Amino acid sequence: MGKLNGREKQVSRFVSLILRHKPEKIGLQLDEHGWANVDELIEGIRMAGRNIDLPLLEKIVAENDKQRFSFSEDKKRIRANHGHTVKVDLELESCQPPEVLYHGTVDANKASIEEKGLLKVNRLYVHLSPDIEMAVKVAARRNGQILIYRVAAGDMYRDGYIFHRSVNGVWLTDTVPAKYLQVNEVEC
Repeated sequence: MGKLNGREKQVSRFVSLILRHKPEKIGLQLDEHGWANVDELIEGIRMAGRNIDLPLLEKIVAENDKQRFSFSEDKKRIRANHGHTVKVDLELESCQPPEVLYHGTVDANKASIEEKGLLKVNRLYVHLSPDIEMAVKVAARRNGQILIYRVAAGDMYRDGYIFHRSVNGVWLTDTVPAKYLQVNEVEC
C-alpha cells in the first residue's frame, strides 16, 4: 500500500466526519464506545455517493497520518480513536502523563488561550501532543502563525487533573488552565 491519493484523502475525511461527528448523516449508529459496524459504514458511505470498499477502508486506517481510526480485532467494527463531538466512552484508562506535553495552535487563539487556558469546546477532550513535531503538524492545519504551547502536564497530574492516552499516542484531558501553559518558541 502507498500513500493516500487525493480521492482517498477525501474519503478518509468523510469517514472521519461520520465516525467522530455525524454518524446520522449516513444513517449509522455508533455504540456507546464509538464502534460502528464496518459493513454498515461502507454501505452508508456508498449510499452517500462515495466509492469505498473494504480494501480502501483498510488502507485509510493503515495509512492515515494521524492514525485516527482503529479496527476491532476481527475487523468487523471500526471507530475513531479520538476527536469526537458525539458523546462516546472510548474506554480509556487514566494514566500518568509525561512531565511536558505540547499543544499546537495559531496566533489567532493566543489571547483566548492565555486568558482561559485550553478548553475542549465541542470535543470530549483537549488534545495534547507528546512532542513538538506532532504539535506543529496539528497547528499547520490551520491558517496563521503557528504557536506551540508547552503544557506542564506533570504538575497538572500532581494537582489532580486526569489524563488519558489514546491508542495513537495523543494525550487527552478535560481542560488545561492557563497557569500550566507557556508559549514555546518554535522555528517553523
